[in-house]
Amino acid sequence: MTISGKTRVCGVIGDPIEHTLSPAIQNAAFTHLKLDFVFLAFRVKAVELEDAMRGMRGLGIHGLNVTMPHKKAVTAFLDEIDSTAKFLCAVNTVLNDNGRLCGFNTDGVGALKALQENGVDPSGKKVLLLGAGGAAKAIAFQLAKEAEELVLLNRTPEKATELAELLNQALGKEVKGAMLSPNTIQKNLRDSDLLVNATSVGMHPNDNQSPVAREWLKPDLTVMDIVYNPVETQLAKDAKAAGARVISGVEMLVHQGAASFEIWTGRPAPVEVMRKAAMWKLVEDVSR
Repeated sequence: MTISGKTRVCGVIGDPIEHTLSPAIQNAAFTHLKLDFVFLAFRVKAVELEDAMRGMRGLGIHGLNVTMPHKKAVTAFLDEIDSTAKFLCAVNTVLNDNGRLCGFNTDGVGALKALQENGVDPSGKKVLLLGAGGAAKAIAFQLAKEAEELVLLNRTPEKATELAELLNQALGKEVKGAMLSPNTIQKNLRDSDLLVNATSVGMHPNDNQSPVAREWLKPDLTVMDIVYNPVETQLAKDAKAAGARVISGVEMLVHQGAASFEIWTGRPAPVEVMRKAAMWKLVEDVSR
């Protein structure tokens, strides 16, 4: 990679940010397509966010990914927000269009693409989604458009019911919200076609944890866990053992990154290159 005065700069902002895989994924894509871009990670504290967005304009930074805890707060510093990000009140991708900052949210699209690319069509299916945080909200919005029925379970049930009501009003689809508990998980899994874990349960270093008891999993179920570290979570291992179809969290990570890449470059993303870069980086981090 050669850096010059013409090189366009993209990056990711968040706090913490040291764990991010985005530089590895995006720089691999830029290099593969021989684009004069570079991607960096910037730790930005909450009190520094407004300054960081001014800096994006002032320095001519072309694009940013936005991760926790800034996805909602960053909306106050943008000139334009697309309809999906506006509904979600959350932005994970910013494009600097000649000084005009435009916000997007690619999390939901990334989740749907991850399913579709792995042969899963949520149309006409019952989906059980665990969690109601930022990523869960984006996934719920996307899957509610496709699924026949969507059930949201969250440890704080008010968040689940509030999100369900918003989706019902916006989309006119059957969405239900309730408390996340062993009883509600077991009850809803009986007739669910797709289970999505959008909680942090099972994330490193708590690799042996799962939000779902293994005996509740079944062969005719598809399981997507958006946790990508470890690559194979305890939930994924249990689902495989039960004969279920399993989709790794790396898939959503890569596809939401690919959607961001296309917003910044206007070019089709080299998804397989990005997937390999993500896996290499994960293996490298584990071996350290």
